[in-house]
Amino acid sequence: MGWESAGNRHRSRRWGAGLRMLSAAALLGMLVLPCRAEPRAVKSKVAPVYPEIARRLHVTGVVKLEVTVDADGKVTEVKTVSGNHTLAVAAEEAVQKWRFAPGSGESTFDLDINFEMN
Repeated sequence: MGWESAGNRHRSRRWGAGLRMLSAAALLGMLVLPCRAEPRAVKSKVAPVYPEIARRLHVTGVVKLEVTVDADGKVTEVKTVSGNHTLAVAAEEAVQKWRFAPGSGESTFDLDINFEMN
């Protein structure tokens, strides 16, 4: 019985160490990953220029962007999350010129830009 107890204690220590490492990794992940925020109000918006090749080929769809805005409302970073590459370039260029309402700090949120033929 004494041998089993020692084995259980050893196993318990390994579990405890593993849980501590997992907790530390989760905490680090929360600190490193950007905070998702509610989109801020748009103060000024620039419409994307529909790329001529996309227009000729009747390419439509939604481009999902990840937008980072500083405390003053200026766009500091735009990344495409999904969507047609040709449309995504136009969407990124336009949103880079947008201005948002000021906030308490930097915020990152997703924004959808819809391209449709009229």
